[in-house]
Amino acid sequence: MEKQKILVQLDSDLHASPFDSVVAIDAGVDQLLPYHAVRPRQVRGLVHDAMFPRTESLDRTAIFIGGSDVAAGEELLQQVTDSFFGPIRVSVMMDANGANTTAAAAVLAVSRHVDLAQANCLVLAATGPVGQRVVRLLAREKAQVRVASRKMDRAERVCQEIQDRVAEAQLTAVQTGEPEDLKAAIDGVDVVVAAGQASVMLLPEEVRSQCPSLQVVIDLNAVPPLGVEGVEVTARQEEQHGAICYGAIGVGGTKMKIHLEAIRKLFTTNDLVLDAEEVFAIGQDLEADAG
Repeated sequence: MEKQKILVQLDSDLHASPFDSVVAIDAGVDQLLPYHAVRPRQVRGLVHDAMFPRTESLDRTAIFIGGSDVAAGEELLQQVTDSFFGPIRVSVMMDANGANTTAAAAVLAVSRHVDLAQANCLVLAATGPVGQRVVRLLAREKAQVRVASRKMDRAERVCQEIQDRVAEAQLTAVQTGEPEDLKAAIDGVDVVVAAGQASVMLLPEEVRSQCPSLQVVIDLNAVPPLGVEGVEVTARQEEQHGAICYGAIGVGGTKMKIHLEAIRKLFTTNDLVLDAEEVFAIGQDLEADAG
C-alpha cells in the first residue's frame, strides 16, 4: 500500500499561512503538518522527525517553507538542507511571501511578448525580495536589466550580489528617488516590472506614457494605490500606450498554477530543492505544455 503524501509546512510567522495550506491541499497533499513561529534552531529536529519514520519512502514526505518574511524563509531553507545527510533527505520548496512563484509568473508573462535575450528591462523596487528574484530570473535568461532603487547604493549592492550568483548577468544600477531619475531610468527600455511593497506608487502614468519603447508593463502590487498608475490589478494582456499590461491578479493565475505544480513535483522524488530558478523552470514547462 502506497503511503500518504505528507507535507510539513514551516512558517516563520505567528500563524502558519492559510493560503499556503489551502494550496497544498488543492495540490493533492494527503496530510498537512503546519508549524508556526519556526526559528532556525528548531529546524533540524523537525526535519529529522519528519524523515526518520519513512527512510524507505522519503519521496512521500516533503517540506514547504512559507511565511511573510523572505529573509527568514531563506534562513529556514538553509537550515533544512543542512539537516540532510547522504541519501537521507526529502524534497523542499521555499516560497516565503510568494516571492519565488510571483517572480516566476512575472518573468513568464514578459517572455510571452518579448525575446528575453534581446530585452532591455527595468525592475522597479528591485532591492526587495520579489524584485531581486525577478532580476535574477531575467538575468539568467540573458536580458539586460536595470536594477532600480530609490538609493543608488542599495541598487549597486543588489547588482553585485546577483552578479556573484549569475556571472553572465548584464546589470545596471539605477536610482529612481526623484522624478528626473525615474525618467532617465525608463528611457529606452522594453519592459518594466514594478515589484514594490503594497500601496506604493512607483510609476506615474504620465512618465509611462512618454516611453514609446515600452512593450510590456507588469505591476505586482495588488493594494491601492497600485505600483503602476493606470494598470488595474485585474489587467491581463491589456494594451495601454502601446504596451501590453498585467496587474497583480492578471499574473496571479500563472502564479497559482506554478505553486500547485511545484507542490505536486515535491512528491516525485526525495531530492528536489525548489528555489527561484527551479520554480521558474517548472513554470516554463507548464507554458510549453500549454502550447
